[in-house]
Amino acid sequence: MKSSPVRVLSFIAIVSLWPSLLWGAEPAYDLLIRGGTVYDGTGAPGRIADIAVRGDRIVAVGDLAEATAQRVVDAHGLAVAPGFINTLSWATESLLADGRGQSDLRQGVTLEVFGEGWSMGPLTEAMRAERLRLQGDIRYDIPWTTLGDYLDHLEARGIAPNVASFVGATTVRIHILGYEDRPPDPVELGRMQALVAQAMEEGALGVGSSLIYAPAFYAGTDELVALATTAGAYGGTYISHIRSEGDRLLEAIDELIEIARRAHVPAQIYHLKAAGEANWPKLDQAIAKIEAARAAGLEISADMYSYTAGATGLNAAMPPWVQEGGHDAWVARLRDPAIRARVITEMRTPSADWENLLLAAGSAENVLLIGFKSAALKPLTGKTLAEVAKLRGKSPEETAIDLVIEDDSRVDTAYFLMSEANIEKKIRLPWVAFGSDEGAYTNAGVFLKSNAHPRAYGNFARVLGHYVRERRLIPLEEAIRRLTSFPAQAFRIRNRGCLAPGCFADIAIFAADRIADHASYDDPHRYATGMIHIFVNGTAVLRDGEPTGALPGRVVRGPGWRGKMTP
Repeated sequence: MKSSPVRVLSFIAIVSLWPSLLWGAEPAYDLLIRGGTVYDGTGAPGRIADIAVRGDRIVAVGDLAEATAQRVVDAHGLAVAPGFINTLSWATESLLADGRGQSDLRQGVTLEVFGEGWSMGPLTEAMRAERLRLQGDIRYDIPWTTLGDYLDHLEARGIAPNVASFVGATTVRIHILGYEDRPPDPVELGRMQALVAQAMEEGALGVGSSLIYAPAFYAGTDELVALATTAGAYGGTYISHIRSEGDRLLEAIDELIEIARRAHVPAQIYHLKAAGEANWPKLDQAIAKIEAARAAGLEISADMYSYTAGATGLNAAMPPWVQEGGHDAWVARLRDPAIRARVITEMRTPSADWENLLLAAGSAENVLLIGFKSAALKPLTGKTLAEVAKLRGKSPEETAIDLVIEDDSRVDTAYFLMSEANIEKKIRLPWVAFGSDEGAYTNAGVFLKSNAHPRAYGNFARVLGHYVRERRLIPLEEAIRRLTSFPAQAFRIRNRGCLAPGCFADIAIFAADRIADHASYDDPHRYATGMIHIFVNGTAVLRDGEPTGALPGRVVRGPGWRGKMTP
């Protein structure tokens, strides 16, 4: 009769305590992970080794056969890696509803990084009021104003993963200029830079932009250089959803490289892609531009998600000018028959002036509606824009406008934009990390009121299972490097993403031969499997594949933090 894993672990734990029971000696360590194949995050091949943890730090890696510990985990036959870093997380709200972050936790994520254009601070009172009013399924109070206050608030509530954030260039712009389509004057730009400096001193990793969306779309290159320069003075990074991922992809990459060069900062491209079938061949040219910049000494990198559909809102199918002034002004304009007619015409007309994801998707059949606020509209969740348009007897463009008005929201939407061949090409690139571009959810309660993109539940497991184990695109040790030490180094995060003495004990233990994603567009709320144990700051948050309920996550501060020593 086989012993259960729990019984085996319990027996090992008792045996490890015998010396202290017999002779009164204290165990040398708090935790020993024995006999796993250790991938240290550097890209070196795995090796059989033990790992010792005391408090929140790794203190030894090697042959520790004679060591004792309060708890021993048998990792024979399992991969042991640093906890994974989600370089693009939207768990800003979901962690307020459930601090366990299970959809990411069950894939090995131990650090969520926020800040794609929008950040949770700094806020004016008007911004705070607007955010409260526009909340969707997840409802929460906003007792903070600064980014640092939000991060402290999240940690105080209790979270399983660690968290970090960029300060959003969009948020900073709204703070000073509102939703106006104009450049800041010198005084206003100085105030924007002061907000970036404050966020950097509160621990932001740098400044993030998201340039296809209003009002970020209105920001010029000089404005972005100024904000990035301020972040760079604190050792920060510039990271961007670039101005175009489609028709003007190459020009948008040129702009990011220019910002990095002029501001003297590292720069990373959010979810690198060539969007729209006509643009798929441009990926090779985009890669060549980035590699030329890297060869010239600029620190340019990217991240990606491992799916052919992106997800955003129906706002990404409408011209930025109609969205000037913010959400309420946008909806009011869409009610005007003359403006509505103009918007419909522009939604149907190719243009190099703005990024139209409806046209990039090729047809309304490739536009999937995944999230509504209104209970009356929630039955449409999971239908395509084409299906809803047919039900209503209207064009896709008219239907998109109506849905925004009726739901009083952007309407969460998945757009099928990328080729599988390009996904595989990007996975092979050594300077590409991985981000879900999603929240971290539980498959119960409030989270089931809307659909997620399957990347929320499967992005990292899909890399390790499908692309590494099945497709064999890159070795496991290289995938782990790109999930751990590479983003930590790119974002100037110390002592994370590594398995070595002195590193924080963020550790993922998984079955490399069976880790797999299960979420789909039709059934997105399905957890990945194959992750066995996870430790965050030395505390078990996943044991035998199930959350422990422990919430040891901390705020991970950037290099400009003016508090105590950076954790």
